[in-house]
Amino acid sequence: MSEFDYDLFVIGGGSGGVRAARLAAGLGKRVAVAEEYRFGGTCVIRGCVPKKLYVYASQFPEHFEDAAGYGWTVPEATFDWKTLVANKEREITRLEGLYRKGLENAGAEIIEARATLVDRHTLDVGGRRVTADKIIIAVGGRPNPHLALPGHEHCIFSNEAFDLAELPRAIVIEGGGYIAVEFANIFHGLGVDTTLVYRGKEILSRFDQDLRRELHATMEAKGIKILCHDVLTEIEKRGEGDLLVHLKSGKTIEASQVMLAIGRLPNTEGLGLEAAGVETGKGGEIPVDNYSRTNVDNIWALGDVTNRVQLTPVAIHEAMCFIETEYRNNPTEVDHDMIATAVFSQPEIGTVGLSEDEAAKRFDRLEIYRASFRPMRHTLSGRQEKMLMKLVVDGDSRRVIGAHVMGPDAGEMAQLLGIALKARLSKDDFDRTMAVHPSAAEELVTMYAPTYRVEKGERVG
Repeated sequence: MSEFDYDLFVIGGGSGGVRAARLAAGLGKRVAVAEEYRFGGTCVIRGCVPKKLYVYASQFPEHFEDAAGYGWTVPEATFDWKTLVANKEREITRLEGLYRKGLENAGAEIIEARATLVDRHTLDVGGRRVTADKIIIAVGGRPNPHLALPGHEHCIFSNEAFDLAELPRAIVIEGGGYIAVEFANIFHGLGVDTTLVYRGKEILSRFDQDLRRELHATMEAKGIKILCHDVLTEIEKRGEGDLLVHLKSGKTIEASQVMLAIGRLPNTEGLGLEAAGVETGKGGEIPVDNYSRTNVDNIWALGDVTNRVQLTPVAIHEAMCFIETEYRNNPTEVDHDMIATAVFSQPEIGTVGLSEDEAAKRFDRLEIYRASFRPMRHTLSGRQEKMLMKLVVDGDSRRVIGAHVMGPDAGEMAQLLGIALKARLSKDDFDRTMAVHPSAAEELVTMYAPTYRVEKGERVG
């Protein structure tokens, strides 16, 4: 009989924690998982799932406009925010139930309470002491509250944006990452006067420059105001639902809501990490090795709390690697190479591998294949939005090391491109692949000649 109450105790009921707990319990381990709020974590409750539902909702005005070119007459449409919020809540409640059912069916114990570490094997769970042989910390992250900003108490974050009592008349969003960009498109699509303020020179840092510029231009053409090289300096409350936003540039903007999307912080405060001897980084993140183990050999950390790659499938992958290593006698390192990702902007972005700028720093010779065209679905509607596709190829090995798409269904394409790039396929493999016609994706296998080349960081040809 073990000296511990549990073989594995998981702190946090998000994607990574639930996957590790469910699989370990399914292998016959005595497992408990503690969650103080709702199971499903950031992704299901206040992140990618409700966000994607709101993206769909915000696209309908353009669908209605485009229908005319295809012979449809659509009556004047109206939108009810409260209906969307209620239907979203029903769906995430359903998904939360599935998370719980999966844990229960596997035999894991669900504890609805806050868990903190007392020492390396002991936890305080809602005032009760329990012990565990192994512990996983999977508590995720939270929006950066920007406490230094005067008037920050008048701002909302992505968490609150899904459940506002009413749709704002005008909103200012600070940030240039995917959360800020996606919400700017959502609110604009729902009819809100939207302004995006970003301190950098171009939105979506770390993405390929061509995508960044094209998306910026397209968003502005839709009517979203984007102010780069600027920051918020004060939020002044003038009345009920009336805010005045002051910018470093000296400009002021009237809005009924201000949303801050300037990064996320690991949820490590008050977790008892010091008592257990678990080290943290300067941003509160938990450093781990290639197997997600902390500096304490019986404690692991998964997902956003480690601040490695803040994506739901990554947290799940890290959980799978933990199970393989600790319970299946198959040591498996976490693999963060060639992660496909999507930005559900409008138009959306799908990308995998290196941007052109990143690749130019690592490879002496590059071949760049680029195509920009109006997708077929826009030809009868009259919509002028362009689709952009780009392949970055190592000029020596011919391996495709980056693939970037902007346009309808770009995220779906990125998932499949991820397989090709993960398999280290070459441009010749792409060229040998038959096209699906007529489709937008066929451009990925019919760009036979490079648009230009890059040698030692300099564009040639």
